[in-house]
Amino acid sequence: MAPHSRPTPPLTRLLHGLAALTAALLLSACAPRQMVLGQLADELAAQGQAAETDLELARDAAPFYLKLSESVLRPQPQHAGLAAAVAGGFTQYAYAFVAFEADRLDATDTRAAEQLRRRAARLYQRGRDHARAALEARHPGFATALAQPAAALRLGADDVPLAYWGAAAWGGLISLSKDAPDTVADLPLAIRLARLAWEADPAFGNGDLASLMGSFEVARPGGTPAGAARFFDEAIRLSGGRSVGAFVAKAEGIAQPAGDKAAFRALLGQALALPEAPAGAHSLADEVMRRRARWLLDNTDDLF
Repeated sequence: MAPHSRPTPPLTRLLHGLAALTAALLLSACAPRQMVLGQLADELAAQGQAAETDLELARDAAPFYLKLSESVLRPQPQHAGLAAAVAGGFTQYAYAFVAFEADRLDATDTRAAEQLRRRAARLYQRGRDHARAALEARHPGFATALAQPAAALRLGADDVPLAYWGAAAWGGLISLSKDAPDTVADLPLAIRLARLAWEADPAFGNGDLASLMGSFEVARPGGTPAGAARFFDEAIRLSGGRSVGAFVAKAEGIAQPAGDKAAFRALLGQALALPEAPAGAHSLADEVMRRRARWLLDNTDDLF
């Protein structure tokens, strides 16, 4: 793509890609079913990584993509690329378009906000379950070992995206399940899953994993603000100071609980002052976090 060309909408890219793949399969005529599914899974996984900055377009395209991807993933849950894309898709959709809308509705319609949070929790659970199923298919007995702190576990590079999105989705589910003790009790498992990813690749996502570790440090029993701050600062460093989400996470994870309104505003200001980067893998996430930063700034007095 030329540097200044307009990005192709994700749904259009997806349909074009599927059309090309279908034509290729028709020409081959005798392609085995598993080969067809594998090629389709590869195409869908690649589409899941495509750049997009238009939030409304991403929101409208996501349900089609996720439903189709789920149907392709179901008979081959071990496909790491597609499983990670689906887990990440459900997690991002829940955070950006459902849970955030619930936050915005809190002041005017608490019932609608609660309904949205229940829906977001279901979406987070769906994302977590896809990641866990893929890890279990790739490493039989993984779920049992994860629940045993003394069990030795190690992940490979291909497993890290699954562990990251599984842990992120699990954390989101737990954060919306205050009235479900059994779900909240899974926090150590979610943290261990994130820790396994951290041990395998602490630089994953150019700071995304470090930021998640910071959020878990804030949430875990015995976690400290100083420990969380180190993770958030590492996320900022790994991103070259360009991660909008890392500054927002530090504002919500450190400054807000401490009641430090000045630091809260300053961190959000830093997030919004970052220049928009060329379309890339983090484009959508950056736009989501810019929108959240603006909303947090506008509602700072109500949050302190």
